[in-house]
Amino acid sequence: MDTVVEAIRQEFAAHADPEIREKGQRFFKEEVRCYGMKTATGIAIAKKYWKEVKAREKKEIFALCEELYSSGMMEEAFVVSEWAPRLADRYEPGDIAVFRHWIETYITNWATCDGLCNHAVGDFIVRYPEHIEELKRWTQSKNRWMRRAAAVSLIVPAKHGEFLDEALAIADLLLTDTDDLVRKGYGWLLKEASRKHTDEVFSYVMANKREMPRTALRYAIELMPKDLKAEAMKKDW
Repeated sequence: MDTVVEAIRQEFAAHADPEIREKGQRFFKEEVRCYGMKTATGIAIAKKYWKEVKAREKKEIFALCEELYSSGMMEEAFVVSEWAPRLADRYEPGDIAVFRHWIETYITNWATCDGLCNHAVGDFIVRYPEHIEELKRWTQSKNRWMRRAAAVSLIVPAKHGEFLDEALAIADLLLTDTDDLVRKGYGWLLKEASRKHTDEVFSYVMANKREMPRTALRYAIELMPKDLKAEAMKKDW
């Protein structure tokens, strides 16, 4: 075990709180493994040790991330979510294979999925937009977290008005997905896209609302004016 990983685990164990661990479980349907600590504490520890590893080669830092993921502990996964985006200026096209492997192998709940994808994978797509095609392929995976990742990786750029056509294409591919967390994922993507493209997302919702699960629809229209929300929620067929 790398000494940095060992030190992180020791600090996490020292901050472990059974009460926080028990309370945290209620946010998940699946069982999660965690130390139990305030999010701010975990982030502070991640930032502290980033200072020790940032000078290492990217490949070595990725190996540390994999070692952290391998424990199955949620706070250790959050260290990866904190470190990986800090490597954005060192990303290369082939790194998408690393992210895909991590999602397929280690992601087991919505929090670790979103933690990695909102920033690290999203930053990668902004840098290498041609890899949107990879996200589209993820929508066809049997792994629910791969399918959610396809949507939530575009959350931040969509919020800034980017990748509208691609966001709608991914929503199309996930439109009738039967998994609630996947539905929420692409609904959230549409919601963020609506910040800068209300009319386009509203038109998309109206064109697809017969097939769109209500969970996804409600997420998609959350930021819209009341009159548009009411129109979208009508069952007029």
